[in-house]
Amino acid sequence: MGKRTDEILKRLDREYGTEYRCYLNHETPWQLLIAVILSAQCTDARVNIVTKDLFQKYDTLEKFADADLKELEKDIHSIGFYHNKAKNIIACAKKLVEEFHGEVPETLEELTSLAGVGRKTANVIRGNIYHEPSVVVDTHVKRISKRLGFTKNDDPEKVEMDLMKVLPKDHWILYNIQIITFGRNICFARSPKCSECFLNDICKSKDKR
Repeated sequence: MGKRTDEILKRLDREYGTEYRCYLNHETPWQLLIAVILSAQCTDARVNIVTKDLFQKYDTLEKFADADLKELEKDIHSIGFYHNKAKNIIACAKKLVEEFHGEVPETLEELTSLAGVGRKTANVIRGNIYHEPSVVVDTHVKRISKRLGFTKNDDPEKVEMDLMKVLPKDHWILYNIQIITFGRNICFARSPKCSECFLNDICKSKDKR
C-alpha cells in the first residue's frame, strides 16, 4: 500500500472511526437481505421507515414467501420500483425457505442466485452478517474512489477489483461505511465541499474547487 493511500485511510479512520455499522435496521440476516433489496435507488432512512411496520406485519420469512404480491406492493409503495422489489422479495423468500432451509447463504454464488440480489447486495450481506471482507461499490464509493485516483473504471465489478488491490483487507468493509458518510456530508456529486474537506491537500480530482 502506498504512502498516499495509507494517509487517506488514516484520515478517514480519524474522522469517522473504525466501527462497523450498518445503516439499515434489522434483527436477523433475512431482514437485512430484504432491507438491502428495498434500498436500491432509495435512501436508507426511507427504507427504515418502511421496514419498521413491514417487519412487524411479516415477522417470519415464510410470511414473505406467502405474501400476496398486490398487498406487498401496497406495503412498500413509498419506495421506488416497488413492483419489481415486491416480486423479487417474494421469490427470494420462497427460495430461502425451500432451498436454504430459511438460512441466508454465505457464498457470493448462492447469494446472487436469489431474486433481486446482485453482487453489491451479496457483498453487503457477506460483510455485515458473515464478516467476510468484501468491497461494496455503491454510487458514493464509485464516484469518490475515482476522485481519489483509486480507480479509473465505471463498471462496479471492475471498481471492486481495483479497490481490492489498493486497499488492505481490514479496510474493505470499513472503507464503504466511511465513504458513504463522506459522500453524504462533504464529497457530493455536484458542488463538493472541497474547502471543508480533510483530504483536500491529497485529492487528485478534476472536480476539485
